[in-house]
Amino acid sequence: MIIDVHGHVTAPDSLYVWKSGLLSHRGAHGVRPPSVSDDQLREAWQAPNPSFGHVSHLDHLDEAGIDIQLISPRPYQMMHSEQPARIVTAFTEAVNDAIHQSVQLFPDRLRGIAGLPQTPETDVAEWTKELRRTVTDLGFVGALLNPDPYEGTRTPPALGDRYWYPLYEALCELDVPAVIHSAGCRPPTREPYSLHFIQEETVAVWSLLSSSVLTDFPDLKIVVSHGGGAIPYQVGRFQPDLVRSGGGSYVDRLRRLWFDTCLYTQDAIELLIRTVGVDRCLFGTEKPGTGSQINPATGGWFDDIHTLVDGIEWLSDGDREALYEKNAVSLFRI
Repeated sequence: MIIDVHGHVTAPDSLYVWKSGLLSHRGAHGVRPPSVSDDQLREAWQAPNPSFGHVSHLDHLDEAGIDIQLISPRPYQMMHSEQPARIVTAFTEAVNDAIHQSVQLFPDRLRGIAGLPQTPETDVAEWTKELRRTVTDLGFVGALLNPDPYEGTRTPPALGDRYWYPLYEALCELDVPAVIHSAGCRPPTREPYSLHFIQEETVAVWSLLSSSVLTDFPDLKIVVSHGGGAIPYQVGRFQPDLVRSGGGSYVDRLRRLWFDTCLYTQDAIELLIRTVGVDRCLFGTEKPGTGSQINPATGGWFDDIHTLVDGIEWLSDGDREALYEKNAVSLFRI
């Protein structure tokens, strides 16, 4: 079985048209979401999509041999920094409901990863209400954690800060992983949101490993998207300081986290696995999404990550089984 831990929901255009209205009137006309029928949602998943190379979401999964995909909100759509807080909360809840509805339509193919209403206007403890609803009532198996709810407009508290502790407490209580994945970004940031993802995930790993979070919450489960940002590839920069201070091995600290394989070159995936170990890696593609374009050099999709993994000759059959299936089954309790 192939389990893809990094997917995002595909929803009808009506959901995002409603979001545009929310942003226009800022909730003055109410925040009630549109009613999306099962037929409309099924069509969104099964119809060819121009954004996905004119192939449907489910066809992409079938072509790649993906049996189960964990789906979360499209991160760049999450609008955490918008005001007032009620429109952020309303949109987050509506997207989570669309995810749940999708899982109900395709129960053998999909599992839910919750978005959180990470508006900086409210306390972190308020965000945990939606975490509890989605996990307890809707059966979700994890939640996205955006390390920058300000989306580049201000400097957020680092993930090692006690600001985040109410969320960590709830994650441990519910025994579900947090998947670190940044969201959108706005001026004055210099980078596009895709680069913002990588930068914020890099800072997130550094912050967690430089703090007491993993000591204070020994049962906390953290998955870092996109191969852990830049950290696994820059271990050599952090190891000397740790040795100098008597802090041990930086790689050992990295291995307190998990990392997905959402990297679009075989070399990068190999380096990730060699650095943190196959037992800390999870198969992830973000398919269909950024990588759903044909690679002129191969004729396949850039996000055909299964072909990259299959090309790593030194992986054993047991390694592949762990990477494709067993690690995800254990961590997400699938």
